[in-house]
Order: sequence, then C-alpha cells, then structure tokens
Amino acid sequence: MSGLSRSFNLLRGSMKHQITRKANISAKPAKHVLSTGEQAIALGTMFVTILGPSGWILAHLEDYKKGPGAAK
Repeated sequence: MSGLSRSFNLLRGSMKHQITRKANISAKPAKHVLSTGEQAIALGTMFVTILGPSGWILAHLEDYKKGPGAAK
C-alpha cells in the first residue's frame, strides 16, 4: 500500500510544476450588427455548402455501389 501512495505522491509532484497561462478573454459588442436577412443568408449558405454534397452522395449511393464500369 505504501508503494501506491508513493506513486500518487510522485504524480502529484509532477503536476505542481506545470504552468498554465490564463487566457485574456474580453467581450465587446459587435462593431456591425447583422440583420435578420444577413443571418438567414449566412445560415442558408452554410447549410448548402455543408449538407448539399453529403445529401448528393447519399441520394446517389446506389450508383456509387455499382462501380464505375457498371451498365445503367
């Protein structure tokens, strides 16, 4: 049991010497407030660019399973 407590003391000692810096986080109000229309356009663009290609692949999954030389 003394070996176990000795190893815990070694681990605790090694953790003391690690220095972590504090992040300087400051929050300020936005310089330009986005309108609802601009937010909708940004959300729509992100939706199309991220989910569009994956939806295309899932819609054509059976074609991809057949391979490039398969007759249609």
